[in-house]
Amino acid sequence: MKLKFSEEVKEIFTKLKRAKFQAYIVGGCVRDLLLGRETKDWDFTTDALPSQIVKLFPDSFYDNKFGTVGVKIKNGRQETNVFEITTFRSESGYSDHRHPDKIVWGKTLEEDLQRRDFTINAMASDGTKIIDLYDGQKDLKNKIIKAVGDPDLRFKEDSLRMMRAVRFATYLKYLIDVKTFSAIKENSFLLAKISHERIRDELLKIIESDYPADGIILLRNAGLINIILPELEKCFGVEQKSPERHHIYDVGTHSIMALKHCPSRNPIVRFATLLHDIGKPVTAGKTPEGVITFYNHEIIGASIVRNIADRLHFSKKDRDLLVKLVRYHQFTVDERQTDTALRRFLRNVGKENLEDMLALRTGDRLGGGARETSWRLELYKKRLVEVQKQPFTVADLKVSGHAVMKIYGIGPGPLVGAVLKMLFDDVVKGILKNEKEVLLKRINDLKKESKITS
Repeated sequence: MKLKFSEEVKEIFTKLKRAKFQAYIVGGCVRDLLLGRETKDWDFTTDALPSQIVKLFPDSFYDNKFGTVGVKIKNGRQETNVFEITTFRSESGYSDHRHPDKIVWGKTLEEDLQRRDFTINAMASDGTKIIDLYDGQKDLKNKIIKAVGDPDLRFKEDSLRMMRAVRFATYLKYLIDVKTFSAIKENSFLLAKISHERIRDELLKIIESDYPADGIILLRNAGLINIILPELEKCFGVEQKSPERHHIYDVGTHSIMALKHCPSRNPIVRFATLLHDIGKPVTAGKTPEGVITFYNHEIIGASIVRNIADRLHFSKKDRDLLVKLVRYHQFTVDERQTDTALRRFLRNVGKENLEDMLALRTGDRLGGGARETSWRLELYKKRLVEVQKQPFTVADLKVSGHAVMKIYGIGPGPLVGAVLKMLFDDVVKGILKNEKEVLLKRINDLKKESKITS
């Protein structure tokens, strides 16, 4: 199969080969090209040493111990892309189960390929032919994720590879080879030695895939969820079926089904959907009539989610959204609610987060076995749209304090705030329309009537 390369890739091949060095593209870019997928990460490997690569490509940088040189090349649109060129190497000693203790520059491609994680990522091309020492093309055809060589050794070298196996299987919709999967289960405890940031990044990649629920199930079957999210593991087996309850699954299964049906593509919203009932195991109870209860599980759940977000080192922005969505997901859908109740809900959630909250609610409903559509939810959404046309704060009024100061002939002070508050209250009550001319007239009337003075 002839692979197609961009002009920048051809330029790198040409420069290395003219200097009498070996040159290959390797890893994920070869895999993606064979699958007919777009690839953005072009990785090269060569027998040239980093110092020799830098001489060939003056506009490059090298600041690591892994032999990887970043090469900047402009494309036809004069945009600069960075390509990574790494010297052949062999590795040994993985005391932290993530990084090699010792790196030795290699002389052959074979040395380099044998250290890679999975067969589908251990293929290379010199621009004319594909070098496939571990039957990666066969595994692509059979849709199998298989470790290179001994899977037990691969996962002891770099334990994050266990999550990567699940990610590739989820992303590509492949199966994991039996021997490889068995090695993951046997070595799952080693994932605890990996940094929380790297675990978070792999987890979010799984969650943002087209099959996030399948990925979480695979993580659980491999024994990894108990390391990543022990709080979620505790949800399995916590029953919800009882009189007066609509649920058909236990809490853990429902959480995964909710994730499956969440319509949002935002991985943070999807993660919140997966964790929305995380407080239920702690709050589970039962009434004398046999009704299962989870009183205040959303409040407890928000606290648990905050701890999870902090442990996995989420940004403050992402953590706050996770906590808010879990804390307020237990809202009542009733199209007959008063405007005041709807406005209170919107203030709690934040208008900017409303779409995310409704996506979580959709996943929650469908993940509990509800019907695809709900006339009550649709009417509720319409009410939410209508109530948002009203101002939520004084800042939403169509006039500002400048108008008050101009009409009253005063400077900033308590009187300005008092006038604006009266206007706001009247608009909320429906006495006034939130229109500029209407509000200006009311300010003039207030001055004439002397209802608000300094």
